[in-house]
Amino acid sequence: MSWSGPEWPTNALFLIQALKEQSGLVENARIRQAEISDLVTLTRIINHYVATSHITFETEPFTVAGRMEWLERFAPTGPHRLLVAQMRERVVGFASSSTFRSKPAYRTSVETTVYLDPEFHGQGLGTALYAALFDVLQKEPQVHRAYGVIAQPNPASVALHRRLGFNLIGTLSEAGLKFGRYWDVSLYEKSVN
Repeated sequence: MSWSGPEWPTNALFLIQALKEQSGLVENARIRQAEISDLVTLTRIINHYVATSHITFETEPFTVAGRMEWLERFAPTGPHRLLVAQMRERVVGFASSSTFRSKPAYRTSVETTVYLDPEFHGQGLGTALYAALFDVLQKEPQVHRAYGVIAQPNPASVALHRRLGFNLIGTLSEAGLKFGRYWDVSLYEKSVN
């Protein structure tokens, strides 16, 4: 795996080595900051989950043009980051940190998420991508807490968040309505700085 940044983040090195032992896929991945040229693929990845899964509460597919505003919220430094995983020349997933809540006192908290092309599930790539996101966030002193908001059931996401040091802090019952039914949402928290 290669990192497009000043140097590979230290905390991720141990995790990446363990993942390399489990999967040849991860060592062939490159994690880098997202670019505008990735937008078509990022839109395709999220739209898969909009159409087929309760894990996002979005209910209408995005257009590439409509997703541009979302992309522009991220920067190469600061609390709001967007990283992509690339296999050969193909973007296969993304991890992001974004505004947790809009009120000013929440500015040191971020909501984090990771999405992969379904073809790449279960191979360690999501873990490596998410770990890389937290390594860059740890270098941002204004980020104090990260929150994962997980629609239930989602055992894979719960396991990923626990593996990366998140703790369950509560569950909202029947917080979202999608596909004709209500879904619970669990809130996971991680100390960053």
